[in-house]
Amino acid sequence: MPNLPPTAHLPGHEVTNQPEPRGDLALWGDDPALQAHAAAAGAQLGALESYAATIGTAEMQEAGIQANRHPPELLAFDAGGRRLDEVRYHPDYHRLLETGLSAGYAAIPWEGGAGGHATHAAMVYLTTQIEPGVCCPMTMTYAAVPALKADADLFAAWVPKLIARAYDGAVRPMARKPGLTMGMAMTEKQGGSDLRATVTRAVPDGDAHRLTGHKWFCSAPMSDGFLTLAQAPGGLTCFVVPRWLDHGRNAIRLQRLKDKLGNRANASAEIEYDGALAYRLGPEGEGIRTIIEMVHHARLDTAMAPAGLMRAALDRAAHWARHRSAFDARLIDQPLMRAVLADLALDWEGTLALGLRVARAFDSPSEPERAFARLAVALAKYLGNKLCPGLVYEAMEAIGGAGYVEDSGLPLFYREAPLNGIWEGSGNVICLDILRTLRRAPLAGEVLSAELGAVSGQYRRYDAALRAHMDRFPKLPDPREARWYAESLGSLLTASVLMQNAPPAIAEAYIATRLSGARGRTAGTIGAVDEAAILARLGGLTC
Repeated sequence: MPNLPPTAHLPGHEVTNQPEPRGDLALWGDDPALQAHAAAAGAQLGALESYAATIGTAEMQEAGIQANRHPPELLAFDAGGRRLDEVRYHPDYHRLLETGLSAGYAAIPWEGGAGGHATHAAMVYLTTQIEPGVCCPMTMTYAAVPALKADADLFAAWVPKLIARAYDGAVRPMARKPGLTMGMAMTEKQGGSDLRATVTRAVPDGDAHRLTGHKWFCSAPMSDGFLTLAQAPGGLTCFVVPRWLDHGRNAIRLQRLKDKLGNRANASAEIEYDGALAYRLGPEGEGIRTIIEMVHHARLDTAMAPAGLMRAALDRAAHWARHRSAFDARLIDQPLMRAVLADLALDWEGTLALGLRVARAFDSPSEPERAFARLAVALAKYLGNKLCPGLVYEAMEAIGGAGYVEDSGLPLFYREAPLNGIWEGSGNVICLDILRTLRRAPLAGEVLSAELGAVSGQYRRYDAALRAHMDRFPKLPDPREARWYAESLGSLLTASVLMQNAPPAIAEAYIATRLSGARGRTAGTIGAVDEAAILARLGGLTC
């Protein structure tokens, strides 16, 4: 039986001009842009439609709210003073994890079906709209799989349960669990991006090692295992550290939980390895080379998550504009509001389109596409995450004061917006990685050039922008211009994807407002575009 509606007739007034509660969200049916770009990327559309229906229910939305309303708690000791080193989460956090992992969030790319990475990337986009915190452990579980290929025995022991489509959050050894999760602990106090500065030590102990040292950031500290770096006798080396042992708890001490910006559902911790048992993954001295596969795949998710945050924020702003009136007209019919929302929608769809194009490259077995993926994922991560915080803020402002309170959902998305631009390489690191990739892997640049050139001749202003980029950067730029270079390339690549997979009105507007012509620095300061066509991509709008 449905719940009774709330009472709008109050003693002093009647509640009017307020949107009705949303109920279930049609995350698939109301998102024609997702449908188009997922299809172009070769994703498994049936799996996405089913997952969107599951994760978008009012019940799952409420689970996300509760998981953030009741943040995780560190239990370092039990009542008798014995060490626990555990994090306790709200039951809805576990429920969201179980929903995502059982749907294949971490498994689909490795199950052998077509379009696995594209399907996974779209699931990141969908999950982020409901509760972004649970993406962290699921993303790392997905991304750990290719890194584990460096050791056949560790791969055989861990991967079947990492991709088992099962979740077990209990404190027990991996042998007694149907499914496992994998985290990562790399950052230390004295060096974040410079992993060569790692000081955690690894001492051989039979066929294993013992790790001693501190990690400044351990994401998802209740994962069943971690990939981590330590200095072994042969140099910086990658290790797998199980969270629980057959005979008890591994010597991983949780020092404190980070009081961080962003979602409140997931935990990040400072940890101490106190002679923790670990197993070497890959050759000694090649730790960065080994773990970089996990970083590379996690970057795909950091390129997709901002698209999900943008979509969620815009969806709320558009819903408000459809159902709120001011000055004798619906907000959605006010010319300036339409200009703002249309401008924001171009950045959202561009981020979505580029992310799924990159995911398609991850799915390809060809060497050119694999090289392209290394470069394009960095471009997508950089550009999307620079656009995300401003877009979420503008969506909040479109709603007004109601958007500033937690009930709207916008404060969570606003806190979360900077995360993916920092995780797995902040802006400067990503820009330098782009230059490094182009120097070391010329094939990546060749494929990118071919991609940009393949769509030339359709739009005069695109062709002019491409020539201007080539004239500005006839060779790789000085590092001080790396951000300009990355933004220009990322915008050109986004335009090329939209030209192939979006309606002409979307591509034309993106080119006109992002690649050429005069415009202001704030949202809505654009010239004439086909607002109706752009806003229709948000779904459900009567324009």
